[in-house]
Amino acid sequence: MNTPDQTTQAVPKTNGKRRRMLIGVTIVIALVLIAYGLWWAIFARHYESTDDAYVAGNVVQVTPQVGGTVVAINADDTELVQAGKPLIELDRRDAKVALEQAEAQLAQTVREVRTLFVNNGTLNANIAARTADVERARADLSRRQQLIGTGAVAKEDIEHARSALLAAESALQAAREQLASNRVLTDRTSVARHPNVQRAAAQVQAAYLSFARATLPAPITGYVAKRSVQVGQRVAAGTPLLSIVPLNILWVDANFKEVQVARMRIDQPVTLHSDLYGSDAVYHGKVAGLAAGTGSAFALLPAQNASGNWIKIVQRIPVRITLDPGELAARPLRLGVSMQVEVDIAHADGTSLTTAAPARTTPAYKTDVFDTAGREADALIARIIADNSGNAAPSATQ
Repeated sequence: MNTPDQTTQAVPKTNGKRRRMLIGVTIVIALVLIAYGLWWAIFARHYESTDDAYVAGNVVQVTPQVGGTVVAINADDTELVQAGKPLIELDRRDAKVALEQAEAQLAQTVREVRTLFVNNGTLNANIAARTADVERARADLSRRQQLIGTGAVAKEDIEHARSALLAAESALQAAREQLASNRVLTDRTSVARHPNVQRAAAQVQAAYLSFARATLPAPITGYVAKRSVQVGQRVAAGTPLLSIVPLNILWVDANFKEVQVARMRIDQPVTLHSDLYGSDAVYHGKVAGLAAGTGSAFALLPAQNASGNWIKIVQRIPVRITLDPGELAARPLRLGVSMQVEVDIAHADGTSLTTAAPARTTPAYKTDVFDTAGREADALIARIIADNSGNAAPSATQ
C-alpha cells in the first residue's frame, strides 16, 4: 500500500510526461502548418488544378451533296483514311447520262455560234454583191435617161430601169440589216466567251459536278467513326453517313470552378496527365481560351433558378487547352478521355481570358479535296470547245 508521500511523487511525474507529449504534438502540428503555409505560398498558390477535364476534337461528318444509291463503302470504323481518298460510292449512271447530254448540247452550241461568226463574212460578201447590183442598175438608168431625147429608148424601159435600181437598193439595205443583226450576236465576244456557249458550259459544269459528287472523298485525314451507311441504301443530300476524327488535332476542355479562373491568362503553361497512359505520362500544353458561358448555360436543359427555392452552386467554366503536337503523336489520345490538369498561373504576362482577341484573318480549318471536280469540269469544257471550234475560228472583229 502506497503512502501519501509516494502518491504525491507519482502525480507530478505523470503530469510532466503528459505535458511533454502535448508540447511535442503542438510543435509537430505547428511545423506541419508552417510547412503547408510555406508550400502554399511558394508553390501551391501559383497553380490551379482540376480533374474535370476531357479530351475534345473535331468530328467531321461526311454527307453527300447529291442523292443516290450506295454501291460501295471503302472504309469502316476505326480505319485511318487519308484526305481525298474515296469513302462512299453512289450509283452514277443517271448522272452520266445527264453529263453526256450536256456535253452534246455544248458541242452543238459551239458549232452554232461558229456559224454566227462565219455568217459575218458571208453577209459582208452579200453586201458587196448587192452594192455592185446597185451601181449597175444606177448606170443602166443613167444611160437610158441620156437617150430618152433621141427616141432610141422607150419610156417603159426607163421605168423598168428605175424599178431595177429601187429593187437593188432595197436588197442592199436588207443585206446591211442582216449583217447588223448578226453582228449584234457576235460583237465584243468570241466563240468561247459567247453567252450561248457560256450557258451550255454552265450546264456541263453542273452535270459534271453531279457526276463527280457521286464519289464522296474524305475531307480530312483521320479515323472513321460512327458509320451508319449500308450498301444498297438510298441516301438523300445532307444525310450523315459516317464521321472522321482527326486525332492529330485535339485539345482539352478543362472545367474550372468560377473562382479559379480570375488569374488565368492566354498561353499560360499547363501540365496534364491521362489515365490512359498512367501518371508517368506527362503532356504539356497552353491555355488557349475561355468559353463564353458556363457549362450549365449551354446545357440541353438549362437550370431555371427563378422557378423555386434557390441554392447557390459554384459553376464551372470550360477552358480550352492546346496540346503539344509531338507529345500527342507519341502518345495518341482519344475523344472523351479524362485528364488531370494543372495550370501555372504564376505567368501573368499573357492576355486575360476575358479580353477580346484579334479577329482571325485565315480559316481555322480548310480542305481542298472538293476543288478537283471543279478543275476537271473546266478542263472538260475547254476540250469540248476546242474540239468544236475548228483550227481557224473567225475572230470577233469580223
